[in-house]
Amino acid sequence: MKLAHLKKIRVVVSLAFFIPILYAFIDFRNVLPEKFINGLLYLQFGPSLIKFIAVVSVSVIGFLVVALLTLLFGRVYCSSICPLGTLQDITGFLSRKIKKRKKKKRKLFAYAKPLNWLRYSLLIITALVLIFSGAFMMNLLDPFSVFGRISVNFLKPVYIAANNLAASLLMKLNFYWLYPVKTGSIHFGILVYPAAMFGLIIWLSFNRGRLYCNTVCPVGTFLGILSRFSIFKISIDTDKCNSCGLCEWECKAQCIDKNAMSVDHSRCVGCFNCLTVCNRNAAIYRLAYSKPSGVGGLKEEPAADLSKRSFVAGSAALIVTFLGFRTKSFAGSKTAGGISPGHNITPAKASTVPEKKDLPVAPPGAGSIRRFNDTCTACHLCVSACPNHALQPAFMQYGLIGFMQPHMDYHFGFCNFDCTICMDICPSGALLPMALEDKKLEQLGKAIFVKENCIVETEGADCGACSEHCPTKAVNMVPYKNNTFIPSVDDSICIGCGACEYACPTIPYKAIYVNGNAAHVKAEKPKLEKLDVEIDYEEDFPF
Repeated sequence: MKLAHLKKIRVVVSLAFFIPILYAFIDFRNVLPEKFINGLLYLQFGPSLIKFIAVVSVSVIGFLVVALLTLLFGRVYCSSICPLGTLQDITGFLSRKIKKRKKKKRKLFAYAKPLNWLRYSLLIITALVLIFSGAFMMNLLDPFSVFGRISVNFLKPVYIAANNLAASLLMKLNFYWLYPVKTGSIHFGILVYPAAMFGLIIWLSFNRGRLYCNTVCPVGTFLGILSRFSIFKISIDTDKCNSCGLCEWECKAQCIDKNAMSVDHSRCVGCFNCLTVCNRNAAIYRLAYSKPSGVGGLKEEPAADLSKRSFVAGSAALIVTFLGFRTKSFAGSKTAGGISPGHNITPAKASTVPEKKDLPVAPPGAGSIRRFNDTCTACHLCVSACPNHALQPAFMQYGLIGFMQPHMDYHFGFCNFDCTICMDICPSGALLPMALEDKKLEQLGKAIFVKENCIVETEGADCGACSEHCPTKAVNMVPYKNNTFIPSVDDSICIGCGACEYACPTIPYKAIYVNGNAAHVKAEKPKLEKLDVEIDYEEDFPF
């Protein structure tokens, strides 16, 4: 097989991972089966590592498979499996097309010295925070999670807008193949960081190739360390090389030095661009610890030129900075007015008593808020997949440590009594799978009734929307004054699904809302009411 074919194979493999992963994030119809998504995401390094730490099972060792592949073939994860890497390659491809149209020089990239102090500092900080404080740094920098937030917050709205436009055009022609989809609002603060990362990644990949992967990404840095010892490496045959610079100018990692005829394997992402452009076959992919007959001197990369003082100082400064932000507090949730679930009750007066949520509601399968904050990487896959849109990214509901991690926002929707999608697809183990019957008894929080906000109290009108929507009948309507009925909550069978809060029509504050549990507990089974009427089953048709 010609070495130039390796690039074509890489492109095919990259698209085979990128397209279904992207669709998993932007799909609003939940077309892809949960098992397929789990298999697809098995080799995503960051979530796999976090999940292994959370459950300690040999069934979730995808990160070890990636490490083994890196020791064999170099950073194939970065070149083919990581969706964020492929997104950068797509941007780089467009960059080359634009530059060629503008008749710029063929020199797209040039060798650049590695920013070792920065990338190793970020790796050390991420590892220390992961060991002692949870997944906060992985939340911010994990490439899979960064790609997920970009897809859900920016690419999915574009996909939905295109769907709605096509649906409206088809309906005018009396075709109903598509249906319009509504999108909810999101806190502006949630979008700032994903937008900044999106802009940074696009700008860097457009102008500097894979600089993000080799300076900011802790996964790329760690795999770069392993790739120094990989069995197969790209090398320069010094007998054939004439230092023309073609390989250096095509190297998106900026790791080939044509003057020294060397390759920095810690930064090489295995894109194989150098193999396709070298017209002298001087760039080769070979066994690192052997020298084939007929091949001249093969020069490796020089030893890393690290400044120990700057490296240690930078690491210490960044550790103090980031760990200083660590907080154990959970801020109260402040939400906007509720979204009507569709009933016809419209309150005449605005509610006046604010909701006092001491704790946010963590999703089912989280176990506890602390465990969830320690294991969730905020990839937003569950946010995209939630059919009722109850899962929304947190702003400061969990405090800074849980920034962007999903929480149950019952002003947007409620947790479906018969749904386990979020637990089935979570790639990091933050939401552990649970049988449906167990999930129906998992108490995420408890409903709190505020009589002063209820229209039965303020307007003397019957409502009952909360009781009507409660799946466990933890909310019952009991007699009240003037022949009206008012809600009464049974905490023992309440599971905190939020159906009552979502259904409550009062604005801006709900008359009934769910306060989260610090640790999820089991609710009691709902009591089954016996029918007082006896039915004669011997009759052919009892009614």
